[in-house]
Amino acid sequence: MSGSIQIESTPEVADALSAGRPVVALESTIITHGMPWPGNRDMALEVEAIIRAEGAVPATIAVIDGRLHAGLDEDTITKLAQAKNVMKLSRADFAYALAEGRTGATTVAATMMAAQLAGISVFATGGIGGVHQGAETSFDISADLDELSRTPVIVVSAGAKAILDIPKTLEALETRGVPVVAFGQDAMPAFWSRESGLKAPLRLDTPEAIARFEITRRALGGHGGMLIANPVPVEDEIAAPEMNRHIAAALATAKAKGIEGKAVTPFLLGEILELTDGESLKTNIALVLNNARLAARIAVELAAASA
Repeated sequence: MSGSIQIESTPEVADALSAGRPVVALESTIITHGMPWPGNRDMALEVEAIIRAEGAVPATIAVIDGRLHAGLDEDTITKLAQAKNVMKLSRADFAYALAEGRTGATTVAATMMAAQLAGISVFATGGIGGVHQGAETSFDISADLDELSRTPVIVVSAGAKAILDIPKTLEALETRGVPVVAFGQDAMPAFWSRESGLKAPLRLDTPEAIARFEITRRALGGHGGMLIANPVPVEDEIAAPEMNRHIAAALATAKAKGIEGKAVTPFLLGEILELTDGESLKTNIALVLNNARLAARIAVELAAASA
C-alpha cells in the first residue's frame, strides 16, 4: 500500500501549478451543504469565472469516490451539487473518506490540508469556523483554528461566521499565532456585516501588501496560515444590529431543540435564512464572490513576487 496521496487535477490546474502560475483553492462544502440546487452549482461556476477573470486558476477541492481532487470540471461540479449523503470533511475524517472510498466535501480545515498537498498557497471561502457561542460549557471549537495555526495557506474570508463568538475566536487565533488581517479597514468584519464592533489585529490595503507580508513570514520560517478578513461590499451587507437580533433568535431555537455538534451551523444558517426572508443567502453569495476576487488578486501578486 502506497503511503502517498494521489491528487487528481484538471489539466488547467495541473498546467498552472507546474508553470508556477497563480491558483486559488476553493472549498466544496458550500456546494454540498451551503446552498440548494441549482443555486449551489451556479454560484460555484460564477466563483470560478471571477477567479479566471482576475488572472488566476480556480481549484475546487473535493474527495470523490475516495480520490482527492484539486480542480473540478463543470460536469463534476454539477454532479457534486446534486449528490446526496456527501460527507462534510474536516481534519479528523479527511483520511477516512480517502481510505474508505467515500465522497466528501471539504471544510476550511480539509481544504487547507489539500491545498498544501497540491502546492496551492491561497484559498477563498465564505467564513471560517471558530469558537461557538457557549463553548465554555460545550467545548465546541472548530478545527479550522488549529488548521490555521499549522498549515501555511492564506485564507480569504469575510471573517469568522457571525453565528460564532467572534471575540473568543480572535483570542483563540491570537493564542495560536495566526495573523488576522482586515482588508481595507480597521474593523473586523462579521460575515454578513462589514463591522463586528471589534478592531482587527492587523490591516493591509492592497493584495501586493498581503503578498509581501506572506513572503516575509516564509523567510522567518515555521509559519502557519494567515486569515484575511475581507468585508462584504457595502451594497450587499446586512447591518450588524439587525443580524445580531436574527442570530440571537436562531441560537435560542437551536438550544430549545437540542441541536448540537456539526448540526449547529447548518441549522442556524437555515433559521437565519428564514428570519431574513432569504436576504442572508444573497449576502452570503455576494461575500463569497468578493472573497474569490481578492484571493485571485493575492495569488497573482504572490506568484509574481515568488517568480
